[in-house]
Amino acid sequence: MGEKKVLRNEDIEEIVVEIPEGHKHLRTTIVSSNGSEFVFQEATVANLLRAFVTVKTHPVKKRVRLKAVKLEHRKEGYAEWQLLEVDEHE
Repeated sequence: MGEKKVLRNEDIEEIVVEIPEGHKHLRTTIVSSNGSEFVFQEATVANLLRAFVTVKTHPVKKRVRLKAVKLEHRKEGYAEWQLLEVDEHE
């Protein structure tokens, strides 16, 4: 695992959420105060939000772990790579 970095509000110059020209899905770009840009696809932000809301609203859960999984068999229209909730003991 690489170096852990924390993005605080004061480290962020701006956040842009948009549907780029020629695309159908949202992209979220976070521009840090040092000029670094982080671009997130809609599915990534949706997974983050789902996990966030689960932990924030669940009466017992204090953590959700999502792991990248390459699916061989999936519903039509779904991406090959998904972030799926995994058992904490894995």
